[in-house]
Parts: sequence; structure tokens; C-alpha cells
Amino acid sequence: MSSRHNHHVVSTRHRRPVPFEPRAFEPFEGGTDPARMSEAAHLSAAALVQGGRESESPDVHDRLVKLTEREGLEAIAELWAESPAVTLPGALWRLYALRSSITSDPERASALFRDGRAAAPVSTAVAGVAEPPTATELVKMSDSVLSGAFNGDFDVALERAAAFCRVVAIGQTHHADATETASASRATEFTKNSARLIKTAEQLEAAARLWRRGELD
Repeated sequence: MSSRHNHHVVSTRHRRPVPFEPRAFEPFEGGTDPARMSEAAHLSAAALVQGGRESESPDVHDRLVKLTEREGLEAIAELWAESPAVTLPGALWRLYALRSSITSDPERASALFRDGRAAAPVSTAVAGVAEPPTATELVKMSDSVLSGAFNGDFDVALERAAAFCRVVAIGQTHHADATETASASRATEFTKNSARLIKTAEQLEAAARLWRRGELD
């Protein structure tokens, strides 16, 4: 493993996109009022995951697709960034953040996943019933969800993302132990990121439970 990658970690913390005003959604034109931004976050999240079927506006999914094509996924994700963790937009933000973290350094993400699986090879020991996806598989799954093309069970997708977080967290802990003697500060950073990933996993798992009960909004 090259030293270049020793300074990078998989984390859900990353540079946020440029703030975006949801001009494409008619009910929210005219400003960035927090209540309107929150409503836009929930509306856009539902449009992606449910194809707009439960939206009061029947053409919201089409408008969302056009917005994504024009402004990019980052513009949509910005709507979700301030949402509470255990909500639909909050869960989508965490999927987006995980995807962004992986694609910014896929080699490092894959290495941490491999280390985590090697340290805890039995998936049920670290992730419950969900089979953790590899870094590449998580990116593909996230792409499908975030493009509105996902047709699987959304709760399972969230649980698999949580399982990935837990495996990588174990990889982070393994690196913390391995580097503690050589660099205490680096070991501390690995440990902090491991804790963040565990928290993200717990949030995604909580969102999955609410989704199954029809209570995630």
C-alpha cells in the first residue's frame, strides 16, 4: 500500500457542493427559506426513491430528472445536506456522501474494506443480516438509487450501505492499531473516522427500520 494513501480515509465528511437554490420546483421559487428548503429536500428525495408516486405534484419526478441533467447530482444532494439523519433525504445524503468518499479515492476505500473483511470475515458478525457490498458495488448501488433507477428494496439498500460502513470501520480500527506506534495522530484520525462510520451505519439502519414500517419521510 503506497504511503500516498496513508493520509486518506473513507469518511462521510467531505466538501459540500456549492449552495443551491431549488428554483426548478415551482412551490419553492423565490428564496432559500429553511422551511421551503426542507420541503424541497423531502420532495426531491421522495421523487427519486418512489418515482414521484406519492408526490402531490404528478410531474415532480420529470422536473427532478431535468434538474439533475442541468445542474448535476450535487445540486440535488445539497438539498438533503441539512436534513435530520433518520429521514429520507438524510439517508440519501449519507448514501451520496459515502459514494463521494469512495470515488475520491477508490483504491483506499477498497483497501480499507478488504482489511475490514479480513479482520471480521463473517459478515453477520459485523453487519447483521445484510451482506456488505464492496466499494465498487456500493458506488453502483448508490448510483442506481440517486438516479431514480433503483427498483430493489430500499431498506435492504440502506442496510447494505450500513454493512459497508461497519466493515470499513473495522478496517479503520485495524489501521489505527497498526499505526499507533509510528504516528499517534494518524491512529487517532483512523479511530475518529471509524466512530463516524459506525454512527452513519446506525443512522442508515434506523432509516431502514422506519422505511419498512412506512414511517420514513
